Amino acid sequence: MNTEQILEFDKVKEIWMELALTEQAKEEIRKTLPCLSESELLTKQRDTTQARILVEKGGNPPLVSLSGIKEHIAAAGIGDCLSAGALEEIEKALVAVMRLKSYLNRCKQYEIPLAYYEENLDDLVEVRELISSQIRSGSVDDGASKLLKSLRNDIERTKERMREKAEAVMRAHKECMSDHFSTLRNGHICIPVKKEYKFKIGGTVIDKSSTGSTLFIEPAPVAKHYEELQLLCMDEENEVRRILYTLTAMVAEQAETIAQDMRVIEKLDYIFSKGKLSLEYEGCEPEIATDRKIMLKEARHPLMDKATCVPLEFEIGNVENGAVINGIVITGPNTGGKTVAIKTVALNCMMAQCGLHVAAKEARICMNSNFLCDIGDGQNLSENLSTFSAHITNVLAILRKVNSDSLVIMDELGSGTDPTEGMGIAIAILEELKKSGALFLVTTHYPEVKQYAEQEAGILNARMTFDRESLRPLYQMVIGEAGESCALYIARQLGMPDEMLKNAIAAAYGKTPYDSASKEKYGKTPHGSMDKAAYYEMAYDGKAAFKGNGAYAEALLADLGKGQENIVLHKESAPKIQKRKKENRKQTAAEKFRLGDSVMVCPDKKIGIVCQKANEKGVLRVQMPDKKIWINHKRLKLHVAADELYPEDYDFSILFDTVDNRKLRHKMSKRHVEGEEIHMDL
Repeated sequence: MNTEQILEFDKVKEIWMELALTEQAKEEIRKTLPCLSESELLTKQRDTTQARILVEKGGNPPLVSLSGIKEHIAAAGIGDCLSAGALEEIEKALVAVMRLKSYLNRCKQYEIPLAYYEENLDDLVEVRELISSQIRSGSVDDGASKLLKSLRNDIERTKERMREKAEAVMRAHKECMSDHFSTLRNGHICIPVKKEYKFKIGGTVIDKSSTGSTLFIEPAPVAKHYEELQLLCMDEENEVRRILYTLTAMVAEQAETIAQDMRVIEKLDYIFSKGKLSLEYEGCEPEIATDRKIMLKEARHPLMDKATCVPLEFEIGNVENGAVINGIVITGPNTGGKTVAIKTVALNCMMAQCGLHVAAKEARICMNSNFLCDIGDGQNLSENLSTFSAHITNVLAILRKVNSDSLVIMDELGSGTDPTEGMGIAIAILEELKKSGALFLVTTHYPEVKQYAEQEAGILNARMTFDRESLRPLYQMVIGEAGESCALYIARQLGMPDEMLKNAIAAAYGKTPYDSASKEKYGKTPHGSMDKAAYYEMAYDGKAAFKGNGAYAEALLADLGKGQENIVLHKESAPKIQKRKKENRKQTAAEKFRLGDSVMVCPDKKIGIVCQKANEKGVLRVQMPDKKIWINHKRLKLHVAADELYPEDYDFSILFDTVDNRKLRHKMSKRHVEGEEIHMDL
């Protein structure tokens, strides 16, 4: 049973994580569980409130993701040489520390303790400025040292002399060049020489074109400077490495300070993400109660749009008539918001216990040792669980874990089975929950459960309101009153015909619709000797006595057909099933005769050969010794099958066609024969 998913706290966490920047803060959010320490929870709530105030007054803090910083510090600590890119990332992290210190310093004017985290941050000015002066755009800057600058100047001058030498050779041998510019191949400055002039240019062939018609030659005058260039490049590389090692050593010396800065940033990122989340759904800091009381004023589900969400007023744990109210039984119409109401209470309580603000105008929340939920049908085919089985499995698991510090919510208590037995199970569950001393909220439609809650000390009824005029739920909870399911109203709103509603009311409240059939079937009416017709007529005029929950049904019954158009259930056309056509027995029996079969014609007992298969009427054509005849299959009897008389793929045209037709057909298979046609012997 994943309570976070049932209450949708996992979705709240997803929104929460998007407001954090560092991976450590995101991971801490992912692992956040309800806090069981009162002092720790009070601290967490205080942090959330202070973070929200700072964000409101000072704007969002300049936090960064710190991606890869810990790995760079660890590498520096074991003696690795950090790359220029890694050092630049560390420098950016130190800049972020500097900006965060400045932000918190400004926020100290509001006298909020959270701002004093600034004193735990050290932006290491010397390290930051040195890295900034020596590393630019992911590489060591020319001005990092005098030697490096000198070496790089010498390298550029040497390269320029090499290009000048190459261009001089090209000018001297224009007719040998395949192009008018030098190029760099494999680190060598080369000139493009036509293949046929290879031996006219002194130098080394470094590369050739894809066609082989051009050779890229490093001229001898250029080659003399190549070794000088390589030595300069090696000196430059050594100087760059020396600078990187020096900077890495500085980072390693301050590794613990930088790590401490990163931990503070991650902690602040987590705290500020709570403040940002509170602003997202306009939450408030709840009062953490030491007794078992919950109070929510204008509470909302944090995932619902505030503009459309109807605020919830809720209280539990108060004393009424000398008894502490630990349980509330909520009733009301389907789609009336019962499930949303209990999830709103439980989710806000869980959020409060995780150090978050609640989506309400005012709240007083008690700490709970666990949150136990049974919501949804829980049907699981893979585990062979029906809806009822799943409910009972969850309920038994809840009853094994429940204690006096638990918060329990159950939806549609006792549903999914026989109503009478389900009602009994629902009351038995409420008895166990009451014995445990836990706070519990349940929803139900059973009238007997409402009566139980009305009579039992420590349990109150509550109802979700419903506007009968507009036939719309109002999504407001009224504690202390039992509600009606209003199923008949809702069914009518959704288009159920009046006659069906009359039948539903009659079946539900012990009345049977009057018609000629029922008049014969039923004996005396409940009103003794009253005429049945008069009795049923009275019932449908709304005059009959309805008990308890049927009061609204009586009003609806009286209203049916008055001043409103009578609703009729119009049948919609449905696709028709196409049945398989029955086989023609004549055709099926006739199909047993195949081309070439030897058959006996009755009653003459003459032998012939089938030369044309049966048609739809079961008539075949048979080749007799002197002619071809049409005959019904019923007058034929198989003498010898064709597969016993002829080889496979035998050409029956030899038997049944004329020589002229066969020759003409052969010609026609090759080309068009003008003016000729095949005459069939019919």
